[in-house]
Formats: sequence, C-alpha cells, structure tokens
Amino acid sequence: MTFAWYGHLKFRSSALWLVVLVSWGIALFEYCFQVPANRIGYEYYDAAHLKTIQEVITLVVFSIFSVLYLKEQLKWNYIVGFAFIILAVFFIFKKW
Repeated sequence: MTFAWYGHLKFRSSALWLVVLVSWGIALFEYCFQVPANRIGYEYYDAAHLKTIQEVITLVVFSIFSVLYLKEQLKWNYIVGFAFIILAVFFIFKKW
C-alpha cells in the first residue's frame, strides 16, 4: 500500500486519473493477499492485535520507502513518534 499511496509523489506531472488507476491496481493486488492473511491471522490474534501488527509493519516499510525512494530525511521527531507507537504495541500485546 505504501507504493500505491505514495509512490506517485515522484511523478507529480502525471495525470491524476492515471495515477489513481495505477494506485488502485497496486492496492487491489495487495488486498488479494491482505484479506486472506487477516482471515488466517484472526485464528491466532484478535482484531486489535492484527491492526497493531499491520500498523507497525506499515511504519517500518514507510520509513524505509520515504528515505530510499522519496529521498526524504527521517527526522528525530518522526523517530520519537514511531517509538511511542511501538510503546503502544507493548500495551496492546501485554497480558494484563
């Protein structure tokens, strides 16, 4: 999804309708894997756990993508914010 949602930012001169169609094509491909993965994962985790796993994976992939593909800096405040999200993972997965 990261590439579908943000990859087009390097091609700002492309027609918006074309970017939307390409992004939807990429997203559809990912959904073909994500939906079955959630079904299988729900056998082992509840919905909150699945969503948390998805968000952490998305943040890691997005961080790498933004640095390597979009050539943006990973600023200190982004890292601190991501660290707080990782802290949230602890609270969500901790058996209380």
